[in-house]
Amino acid sequence: MGTQRRSARAVSVPALALALALASALTAGCQQATGRVTTAGAGSGSLTATPSGYGPVFLGPGDCGSRGRDVQEVPCTSEKATARVIARYEGRYAGRYEGLGEGQGEGVGEGQGEGRPASGPGCPAATDFVLHISESRPADDEDGDGEVGRGYACMRNLEPPHPGDPGGGGGPLTVVGDCVYNAGKGQVKETACDGSGPRAPEFEVASAVRSRAQCPPSTALYVRLGGESPVGCARRP
Repeated sequence: MGTQRRSARAVSVPALALALALASALTAGCQQATGRVTTAGAGSGSLTATPSGYGPVFLGPGDCGSRGRDVQEVPCTSEKATARVIARYEGRYAGRYEGLGEGQGEGVGEGQGEGRPASGPGCPAATDFVLHISESRPADDEDGDGEVGRGYACMRNLEPPHPGDPGGGGGPLTVVGDCVYNAGKGQVKETACDGSGPRAPEFEVASAVRSRAQCPPSTALYVRLGGESPVGCARRP
């Protein structure tokens, strides 16, 4: 029997949390999958995922995943479960946020921050990290990496820390209550507001409005959030 491979690529994983490694697998019992997870600031690693048979879709809404070198979809009541799928979408998710600069400047920050999907809906605000689900099919590949996208899963840790929460210092979204710092060369990146991260917070997103003109005079930085109120008004803490 021919074997196809699927993999899950983490788009945004909290820098303050333990790196959670999840990979995608086919549901057929005779097939096995391998996955790669890229974590922010931690490079990448190879994993093996074993089909578990829980649910018709691997990592569907409400499903939970384990961590470790042998990654499985497991019941959420299992002691191996570490994160739950809170939303599952088709398309490709381009995890990135943009800081619109201080004063006259503009900056772009990649990695932690606003997740803006290339196609498909954005993840819920409570998302701690996002996983790309892909299948190894070189014959059908369009961009040369040998993989065909099968959507993405918005994940939330079953236990703290929750970097996706306001001020948590990570997650794929920038929301009101998050903090960022100047990363140099016009870039800003997210960090924990309580100072527990590797960098001290320099700005806090205090409100979200429709346009820059609606930000209060105390605003020192504009952060693009997306949604109906796409401008984040950030002040110095």
